[in-house]
Amino acid sequence: MSSTTYLDAAAEGLRQLAKTQTEAIDRAAAAVTKVIAAGGRVFSFGASHSFMLTEELVYRTGGLMLINPIYPQGMNLSVRPVTLTSQLERLPDLGRVLLENSPAQSGDVLLIASTSGRNAVSIDMALAAREREVQTIAITSLAYAEGVPSRHPSGKHLHELCDLVIDNCVPLGDCAVEIPGLEQKTGPLSTVLGCAAVNALAAQVIRNLAEQGLTPPVFISANLPGGDEHNQKLLEENRGRIFYL
Repeated sequence: MSSTTYLDAAAEGLRQLAKTQTEAIDRAAAAVTKVIAAGGRVFSFGASHSFMLTEELVYRTGGLMLINPIYPQGMNLSVRPVTLTSQLERLPDLGRVLLENSPAQSGDVLLIASTSGRNAVSIDMALAAREREVQTIAITSLAYAEGVPSRHPSGKHLHELCDLVIDNCVPLGDCAVEIPGLEQKTGPLSTVLGCAAVNALAAQVIRNLAEQGLTPPVFISANLPGGDEHNQKLLEENRGRIFYL
């Protein structure tokens, strides 16, 4: 059954993520923890479907309130025609413009998600972040990047330009399920594995902060009693480092 094949592939991807990327996730979590403890801010970006990783982190039950989205203007599924997203993510210097119009500054940290790591928007954002002394963490697929050429004039992929790298363990082409009689595979893995990676990162950051005697602001479900009051109180206390309100 193709449904079982997909679930097995997702489970195997999660096992590989845990086996090969725990150290990378812990290093990234240590970097984010250090920035937060020093009063810095945290940002997250991804174009097209990679923005789902940011959406998973921001304003989310159990999520760290201090993660701020940099919106991929014109590169999410609310755009019409939706095919425009693929054109814009290849546009040189757009990533630089997006970062320059965000609050990110020296001493902050930025997560950049791109499974292929080949398109200009994420690469230009990483280059602009380096110039601003914003630390960068890539969430990308090394197998994908190694299998396709960069679309950036530098010839570089995202993982070559970021300070820290988390490999989401996604295969070249993203999809994992073969259907008899069809050339194209189905069953994309980048969302489930990418979201697992960033949630693992956030969980470790929250633990690190707690172990340092700091109170990490974490969302409680608004559907639980007292959730709204808890969230509003912590949002107000941390408003100086939150830019999505």
